[in-house]
Amino acid sequence: MTAIVKVDFLEQRSQGSETKPVDSTVELRRYALVLAIYLNTRGCGFVLFEGHMSPFDWGMREIRGPRKHGRCVTRIIKKFDRYLPDVVVLQGTSPEGAQRARRIADFNAAIAELAKSRGIPVYLYSRDQVRAAFDYLGCVNKHALAEVIAKHIPALERYVPPRKPWMSENARMGIFDAAALGLRLVYSINRKDRQAT
Repeated sequence: MTAIVKVDFLEQRSQGSETKPVDSTVELRRYALVLAIYLNTRGCGFVLFEGHMSPFDWGMREIRGPRKHGRCVTRIIKKFDRYLPDVVVLQGTSPEGAQRARRIADFNAAIAELAKSRGIPVYLYSRDQVRAAFDYLGCVNKHALAEVIAKHIPALERYVPPRKPWMSENARMGIFDAAALGLRLVYSINRKDRQAT
């Protein structure tokens, strides 16, 4: 039997960065499918979680060329159709949050609207909220966070890119940025469970 976790989206909305989904209260199965998507200038990273630390599918799709936006949307629609996620998690791109390119902010908003049009609740977490969820682990940068995530989710361990100070960010970091967003949602659900008991 699957345990049910009640998540009150209106209470989460009062924190300021999550968007209000279609329903004010949604029941999430403890092993719900959570699709976390992280957009960057090279394309999009995604992780589909089935449960707390169980990635079901993940990847980084590098898309180049003039029709990058349309091809990314097509790939995301295929993910929605194939997996029917219960929740979508994106990075918040509000003016107070992370400074992202206008194109990425618009693309993020388009994905959120696409999910809402299908009745899928959307959570948006700022970079600061994600960092705060992992503060207790002593992650000082994105690479350290990727190593911590890989240590807790062995399936992702081989995707941690090598990092030297003179190297630019590897495209595979998008996988770990998406994983951090998904784990941030799990963190907030688990925190609510502890407060309720």
